[in-house]
Amino acid sequence: MLKSQEITGPPYKFLHGNTKEALNMIMGSLSKPMEHLSHDIMPKVQPHFHSWIKMYGRTVLSWHGSKPQLIITDPDLIKEVLNNKNGVYLKVKAEGFIRKLLGDGLVTSEGKKWAKQRKLANHAFHAENLKRMIPVMLTSLEMMLERWTRYEGNEIDVFEEFKITTSDAISRTAFGSSYLEGIKIFEDLTKLTALVAANSNRIRLPGSGKFVRTSDEIESDKLEHGIRESFIQIIRRREEKMKMEESNEYSCDYLGFLVKAYQDTDDNKKISIEDMIDECKTFYLAGHETVTSLVTWTVLLLAIHTDWQEKARMEVNELSVGNESTPDFNTIAKLKTVSFHA
Repeated sequence: MLKSQEITGPPYKFLHGNTKEALNMIMGSLSKPMEHLSHDIMPKVQPHFHSWIKMYGRTVLSWHGSKPQLIITDPDLIKEVLNNKNGVYLKVKAEGFIRKLLGDGLVTSEGKKWAKQRKLANHAFHAENLKRMIPVMLTSLEMMLERWTRYEGNEIDVFEEFKITTSDAISRTAFGSSYLEGIKIFEDLTKLTALVAANSNRIRLPGSGKFVRTSDEIESDKLEHGIRESFIQIIRRREEKMKMEESNEYSCDYLGFLVKAYQDTDDNKKISIEDMIDECKTFYLAGHETVTSLVTWTVLLLAIHTDWQEKARMEVNELSVGNESTPDFNTIAKLKTVSFHA
């Protein structure tokens, strides 16, 4: 059927599909630095996809073990899949390492469960709540800038700095804690993410995991258990605070909404303790990894294109941000050039 549409790809190899070929290309790419700084980073980060698309066209059939995968690059096809109005494009079932990382949270769930989780997230992050979060986020940012004053004249690893800052902002705005309180969770999630990446192109025979377990599988089990226990402690502390506190201070962030849903007597709204843990893992990971990478990439591009860096700086100064006034929701909305880069 795919051949009749002239859709082809790298030849299937017994048991492994195309995973060995992909892994070899990825390891080869990672073994050497980029020759030139460029926006065109696909050959560096996804060399197998880049190579196959050049060889077989914009739509490619590849194999992850015995499972076929369709790689699409046409914007209209991508839009159709992401919109998924008829529900025909199902999410890939989370298994193995990726399931330990994300569980059955918003990213991986389907149907009624997804709708319930999406509704909770929408309530927690509607416009008014986001406005209230800005001062808290600024606290995390000011702490980072204070740290940077101690590095004046020296190099700063901005990726690590942004990782700490985004982690702190997420902890404060969504969970009412801080980076220092959630540091073990972030460290364990980072380690588990690394194991997911390392094993993403490794295929095991079906059922072999029941008899022989790899060191990565054993380590991932320990990390998953540690993350679960850490989140249970955070949830229990929040339940106690919500019992003792008469105001809604501890009920309006994401964790507060999750706890209220967990305690709900209506089965259509109620979620389980495992649902809560999966949602916490998803939010910690998705918010932390994506924002850190985005901001780091933005700063790199601004360092390369100093003209845009100057335009962004002028815009900020014109709105008095960074001088004496503290930016609020309305001020941030006026930052067109800065928003464009972000």
